[in-house]
Amino acid sequence: MKNTTRALIALLATSTLLAGCSGGDSGTTDPTGTTAGDATTTDTAGTGSAQGPVTVENCGTEVTFDATDKLFVNDGNIIATVLSAGGRDSIAEVSSLQRDRDILAAKYGADVVDGLRDVSEKYPSLEQIVAEQPDIYVAGWSYGLSDEKNITPDSLADRGIGTYILTEACRQTGTTARGIVDPWTSVETDLANVGEIVGAPDTARAVIRDQNERLKALEEAPQPGNRPVVFLFDSGTDAVFTSGSFGAPDAILTAAGAENATHDVEDTWVQVGWEKLADSAPDAFVFVEYPGQELDEKIELLRTNPVTRDLPAVKENRFINLPYAMWTAGPLNIDAAEHVRKGLEHLELVPASDIVPELKLPASVPGQEYFS
Repeated sequence: MKNTTRALIALLATSTLLAGCSGGDSGTTDPTGTTAGDATTTDTAGTGSAQGPVTVENCGTEVTFDATDKLFVNDGNIIATVLSAGGRDSIAEVSSLQRDRDILAAKYGADVVDGLRDVSEKYPSLEQIVAEQPDIYVAGWSYGLSDEKNITPDSLADRGIGTYILTEACRQTGTTARGIVDPWTSVETDLANVGEIVGAPDTARAVIRDQNERLKALEEAPQPGNRPVVFLFDSGTDAVFTSGSFGAPDAILTAAGAENATHDVEDTWVQVGWEKLADSAPDAFVFVEYPGQELDEKIELLRTNPVTRDLPAVKENRFINLPYAMWTAGPLNIDAAEHVRKGLEHLELVPASDIVPELKLPASVPGQEYFS
């Protein structure tokens, strides 16, 4: 994957100047404030249509899709990828949408998001996927692909269904650990590939160009003398679910001027012990907002656990909470980076800047009083 994909991204950069996750199968651990007119302007119509077979490189392997008209897309961040790449007209059905409905509506418009055919509140079963007979199932390992449930590229191919795997979820050789390229390259790769699949490569290129322009603005913003260490708290009880160096949060935090407390873990989404959290002595916490464990419950865990309750970040309420689809790999990662940057400025952990988030958070996102 690396040579062909990077060549593709390099071509895009030259021609246009150039964000689940757990071992679970129904989310990262079980795993609106705007109207359509207020939403961020993004071409999601997908006016083009791929003609004939389309070949892309996915997880290091060339994959040819003979038909590309009907996509079954699982999970909010992957739905966002297809919409941003111009694939609205190619989406036949979606699943696991509702937890991200409000943030996707803020990004793409309520009319677009509410017009999607949602066939499963959680991750679909093999039977549900097969019943829809899509041309391509767009998902990822632990984002709707599962060895345990026999939802794999091979099992789907046996039933006449192609699979496109989220690049962040590509498995490292010889292991089930995920992540083979840096997170921003992962997002660019998926946008470029999906743009080719749905016949809207120009739309995908425009989104990639916008992402890189906004990344450049973040890089040029005033930087702190010492980057604050930030711990991503996805969920936790006996252990804490977080994200390593190949996960989108690592790239988001870096772009925002911070350091990921678990950058040393070479994986995407992982469990770590409470001791590792405490040893990192984070200057702030960022949280993944989605059903299963509410923000207040997560904060209460930090305030009552003996290894975290006396941390300054906990005692001083240095918290930033953003929706699941902003933290998991996809085009909303750049929006997350802008919001984390402004949150860190509000917490006086990085210098003030002219960065203004392009995406307005819906009022339904809890905890905004902590960081805005």
